[in-house]
Amino acid sequence: MNTRMIDGHTSQAYNAEMNEIVNDVLAMGEKVNDQLEKALIAFIQADQALAQQVIEADKSVNDMELSIDDKCVQILVKRQPAASDLRAVIAVIKTIKDLERIGDQAKRIARMAGNSSAQVLVPKAFSEFEVMGSRVKQMLQGAMNAFRQMDADAALQVALLDKQIDNDYEGILRQNMTYMLEDPRNITRLVEMTWVGRAIERIGDHARNVCEHTIYFVKGRDVRHVDDDQLEAVVRNR
Repeated sequence: MNTRMIDGHTSQAYNAEMNEIVNDVLAMGEKVNDQLEKALIAFIQADQALAQQVIEADKSVNDMELSIDDKCVQILVKRQPAASDLRAVIAVIKTIKDLERIGDQAKRIARMAGNSSAQVLVPKAFSEFEVMGSRVKQMLQGAMNAFRQMDADAALQVALLDKQIDNDYEGILRQNMTYMLEDPRNITRLVEMTWVGRAIERIGDHARNVCEHTIYFVKGRDVRHVDDDQLEAVVRNR
């Protein structure tokens, strides 16, 4: 990671503790990304065994959140950080919450795979679905890379991708409605796909949140609930 954004505190113990926490967050991000990838494969292929792996592994994601959160509390109590040091801890606490929620959404997708009625498949619908899933995976990876480097510009570029995910989801909704009208046999499967599409769209929102937490740490500005133009203005110092 970009250690110069964390190192620099007068306490070497703080630096070591904070770097350990950041590395834990990156490991959690990798775990969650793996869960997401497996969940999408499980749903598309109706692989119930793989889906069960995702469901069972969710506990490890929750445990990682609890462990990192506890370490953050210990830093707050022992080191009483201020200014950018305090922002770093807050950004981590917020980031792991969003990662945990991404894990929850991956589990939700896996559960849909486990209950899937895969008797009728719609190839074109799955093509659009896979595109959306691929975009979200790239967005999550980009968000974690921006966090690793503490790079506000990179975080901004990833955050702006959320609008495309929203457009993808709206397109899937329209497409699924058309398929339902054309062939009622597809209704159950398409309803499942709609729910999973919603879960993927929510993952995009959480990935954007991770980017906003990175921007908050680097720029010292709370950028929640702002539009894209305002977000860019903060990053570009306009």
